[in-house]
Amino acid sequence: MSDYTDLISEQLYIDGWTDGTSERTATTVNPFNDESIATIRQASKEDVDKAYDVAQQRQPAWAALPPKDRAAVMNKAADFIEENFDAVVALIQTESASTAIKASIEAGLAIGSLRESAQFPTLITGTILPSNTPGKTNYVFREPLGVVGVISPWNFPFALSMRSVAPALACGNAVVLKPASDTPLVGGLLLGKIFEAAGLPQGVLGVVVGAGSEIGDHFVENEVPSLISFTGSTPVGQNVGVKAVGGKRMKKVALELGGNAPLVILDDADMEQAVGAATLGKFLHQGQICMAVNRIIVQAPVYDEFVEKLTERVRTLTYGNQLDPTTVVGPLINDQQVQSVTAKIEKAREEGARELLSGPIEGRVVAPHLFADVTPDMELFREEIFGPVVGIIKADDEEHALELANDTQFGLASAVYTRDLARGMAFARRIEAGMTHVNDITVNDEAHVMFGGEKNSGLGRFNGQWAIDAFTTEHWVGVAPGQAHFPF
Repeated sequence: MSDYTDLISEQLYIDGWTDGTSERTATTVNPFNDESIATIRQASKEDVDKAYDVAQQRQPAWAALPPKDRAAVMNKAADFIEENFDAVVALIQTESASTAIKASIEAGLAIGSLRESAQFPTLITGTILPSNTPGKTNYVFREPLGVVGVISPWNFPFALSMRSVAPALACGNAVVLKPASDTPLVGGLLLGKIFEAAGLPQGVLGVVVGAGSEIGDHFVENEVPSLISFTGSTPVGQNVGVKAVGGKRMKKVALELGGNAPLVILDDADMEQAVGAATLGKFLHQGQICMAVNRIIVQAPVYDEFVEKLTERVRTLTYGNQLDPTTVVGPLINDQQVQSVTAKIEKAREEGARELLSGPIEGRVVAPHLFADVTPDMELFREEIFGPVVGIIKADDEEHALELANDTQFGLASAVYTRDLARGMAFARRIEAGMTHVNDITVNDEAHVMFGGEKNSGLGRFNGQWAIDAFTTEHWVGVAPGQAHFPF
């Protein structure tokens, strides 16, 4: 395993590296064996205020730089990750309980976000519009928001922090980032290291590590940020939205929240492809992905065949230490997640789901669990699982499959398998979700394509032009010749 020592900091990143001033300290650990990685003095409310104040002071000069200079920082940050790729992957693996393949995917996504964002400074355009006032011209300028607050999750901490931080910076904003408490290094302080090395002016990015109970609400309610970008669970995101809009200064919000992704297998699907998609889409990163397959809906004529083949495939998956290169399913992030997933397994048994496959629960490692004959009234159908557990539901026909797919409060990712692409497209467009894939897994993210959900899966869109829209605002400047005759 590559040495990631140089990528670790035990200080906050506020106008340079500095110790936190909270009375609390926190030690981040390898979730598999609780081995210590770093101990960090936490941020206080005063540290949050300082980070925002410094960001507000430094933002105008950063926004005033020529587009090529902001683009250069984005590209240099991407270069840094590429040059230190193995060490970055190793740190992601260790702190966030990621297998090698997941950590490599995540590092690649972060690079993609940076390369895409490097184009944004020259893609920000305005509009000139005519006026009904003689001699007047209407200009609509697209300007940075100012300061953006970012709260990132623990499941894809590096990629999902970068997905907000990189475009916000590229658009001329300053950013203050609060990573999840389980992943303060790869979700936060590592970005400080990267952007410092890339030449980002000091203070334009701040990273505050702290307990949500101490600084969470204050981070959102501070009057400096114009937008709060939050990625995480729906209940917490709803609270963030209320506090962001209901405070002394109303803020914009970008919320990427929970999911209950359906994978629909129609009766003409390629069975090997469908089984492969179900396996990868469910068990990548132990199912701890908002886009992970959460329900598998199979049309009746192929139900038994699919159940048999999926059981055979999942039975071969290895589980254990995420640092073992042969491991497919590693540990869950913390004890709370283990308790939640274990409770869902027990509930599925109580409610009468047919258990196809189970295995041991040792420490934080939960072996893959499969259940068949799941019905819409069961918890396994209705709730996001966020673990290596999945239920299979039989659909009477195509319309019933669609009804089942849409029977949820969430609408993030979804997928459908069929050999008939026209049929697949028609079916996909009727799924109530922000993202649907035909003959592909639910877990998809491309830096130039919009990302976001419907219903209780969030507000707003990330990536590409949608990120420019999210991290800028429009300003109408009307210019008249000064020759008007006013009636009074």
